[in-house]
Amino acid sequence: MMRYQSLLNFTFLLFVTAHLWAKPIVVCESCEVKSISEGIERAIDFDTLIVKKGTYKEYNILVDKPLTLIGEGYPIIDGEKKGEIIRVVSDDVTIDGFFIINVGTSYTTDYAAIRVVKSENFLIQNVVLEKLFFGIYLEKSNYGKVYHNKIIGDAKDEYNSGNGIQLWYSHHVEVSNNIVQGARDGIYLEFSDNIIIDNNKSTGNLRYGLHFMFSDDDVYSNNLFENNGAGVAVMFSKGIIMKGNTFRKNWGTASFGVLLKEINDAEISNNTFEENTIGIHIEGSNRINYKGNNFINNGWGIKVLGACYANSFTGNNFLYNSFDISYDSKLNDNVFDGNYWSDYTGYDLDKNGIGDVPYRPVKLFSYIVNKTPEAIVLLRSLFMDIIDFSEKVSPVFTPDNLLDINPLMTKVQ
Repeated sequence: MMRYQSLLNFTFLLFVTAHLWAKPIVVCESCEVKSISEGIERAIDFDTLIVKKGTYKEYNILVDKPLTLIGEGYPIIDGEKKGEIIRVVSDDVTIDGFFIINVGTSYTTDYAAIRVVKSENFLIQNVVLEKLFFGIYLEKSNYGKVYHNKIIGDAKDEYNSGNGIQLWYSHHVEVSNNIVQGARDGIYLEFSDNIIIDNNKSTGNLRYGLHFMFSDDDVYSNNLFENNGAGVAVMFSKGIIMKGNTFRKNWGTASFGVLLKEINDAEISNNTFEENTIGIHIEGSNRINYKGNNFINNGWGIKVLGACYANSFTGNNFLYNSFDISYDSKLNDNVFDGNYWSDYTGYDLDKNGIGDVPYRPVKLFSYIVNKTPEAIVLLRSLFMDIIDFSEKVSPVFTPDNLLDINPLMTKVQ
């Protein structure tokens, strides 16, 4: 028995030693291994493939074992629009430093430049993707990282374009420091919980810079969402934290910085909503804390539709919006307290930094525009000032208890 155990130990030692001394598999045009697929086939678990600079016309590359794929000098993988390019179906896979182009387009299959399927502990970094359908697609994959990639699409229509980064039924994933532009949706999540989306730039996308549904306990921080078709859509989720993001220049008849629909128990703090048609459009969302946000030069700062209860708005800056708040109901149990309003004309006799007269942020004219959009042409007219003044004196159409009793005299820093 002891001899058998000693033999096992010796065999294991030989295996470990051989693995430690194994040389990486080098792939290049003049090498013994000339294609990435061949290199993967020759490799054993936990090997490293070094792919030299050059152009590799390959698609349907299957990574079915734990491997590290490293590109030197950004080698080009050209799928020639024949289909999906890289599919990962193993745990412990790293893809680092490639230029991937010409993903196939299909109306029945979501071809991706890189797809990760039912895998864990993956890392996709320093990859540039162009001429794509879908970019990076994570499917039922957990505990991974998508870091420092550049995804440039050329989407023209929603029906024949895909998303830049997509997560479907994937959990505990970090998506950070990526640039995504020109896709259908920049970043898309569905049924994906405990996700960190940090420090990404999602701009110029056809539909949404960020779009997620049925995804709980996710954190979105320090991202830029700019000049996207309809802004950012956040729907049917709970436990969301959105902090330190910038939502800018999302203009159009159906555009907004952020759409919140059926969102509960969330925190939206220290974000900037600047030059959007609507800063935040809220429907059926409850128990959300809005704190320390800046609403600057929007058409509407915040537009609240029905069934929004127990929300708190504190310490926000409302600066030079056409309408700070639009409210489509006479019922209100939301709290507005201690915000700064650039339209506030009250006084502070005791010099404590808080206005002595409560501020009513909802203008009657915004109510009229909601009912008759064509009335917007009267925005800067004397008529508007008269009806807004009359509503402040005696509220009829707007909630009489929707007011900020502690309006700040100076901006929140």
